[in-house]
Amino acid sequence: MLAHGKVLKYGDNVDTDVIIPARYLNSFDAKELASHAMIDIDPTFVERVEPGDIMVAGKNFGCGSSREHAPLALKTAGVSCVIAKSFARIFYRNSINIGFAILECEEAANDIDEGNEVEVDFDTGKIINKTKNIEYQAQPFPEFLQKMIQANGLVNYVNEKKKG
Repeated sequence: MLAHGKVLKYGDNVDTDVIIPARYLNSFDAKELASHAMIDIDPTFVERVEPGDIMVAGKNFGCGSSREHAPLALKTAGVSCVIAKSFARIFYRNSINIGFAILECEEAANDIDEGNEVEVDFDTGKIINKTKNIEYQAQPFPEFLQKMIQANGLVNYVNEKKKG
């Protein structure tokens, strides 16, 4: 499983209220949520993000309330992966539940810049900054989590397992 795209970079403590502000939570439509992603911290995010782009952030990404809407808004907006120094536990779990790839790698989060072209190999945990020609190593997902992400989330994964 690979991801490849340009980087959109943010700092520490990006909370779920910034990822998708509460005033937009009156909709369960993923496309509607995505149209408001990051609006309070980066009003140009929705205009700039392209399918496959990779978000890089500092520590404690996704802190705040436990809404599943936050990773869903980013995924639906086109972000293929978030690389951060660390994630809030509930954001991490919600991301896995909806099949949204996230990786912790402090070195990559420190070194990768806005606009860099990055490739991620989820099987190995290898992150390649194509712009700087530098490789970083994150902990790869265990096989079952890779399958969950490929299935587009926990519910789909369980349903596929039931089918045999």
